[in-house]
Amino acid sequence: MSTVNRNNLAFPSLMNELFRPDWFGGGMENLNNALPAVNIIENEKGFSLELSVPGRKKEDFSIEMENDLLTISYESKTEDTKEEENYTRREFVHNAFKRSFSLPKTINVDKIGARYEEGILKLALPKKDEALPKPKRMIELS
Repeated sequence: MSTVNRNNLAFPSLMNELFRPDWFGGGMENLNNALPAVNIIENEKGFSLELSVPGRKKEDFSIEMENDLLTISYESKTEDTKEEENYTRREFVHNAFKRSFSLPKTINVDKIGARYEEGILKLALPKKDEALPKPKRMIELS
């Protein structure tokens, strides 16, 4: 399983340096659109995908599967308006991210499961039965 790489540039080191999101300083944390850290773990039965996304609501997540491409996105918008005598103050907060993963053909996409607990979005990506390791067996000589 691999993340989708969207920049296929002729001069990747120079172009990535020039157009990196934190070019103006401060890093992506200041943009409210930082990509969450992800752990991908493979075992005999499948893959586990864990995204670190603390402080979010599970209702704001969207998980889609299309053509072996798993896309996880999040979007939250809030508006705070305060009115007093001679002024109105209005603040908007918009948080969003989108991560896509190209899944191997061995994943049983009909049985993918997800849950959100303690700030971690966890996805279970089980392997198809034919991709699971076969138990050792003895073959008789005829």
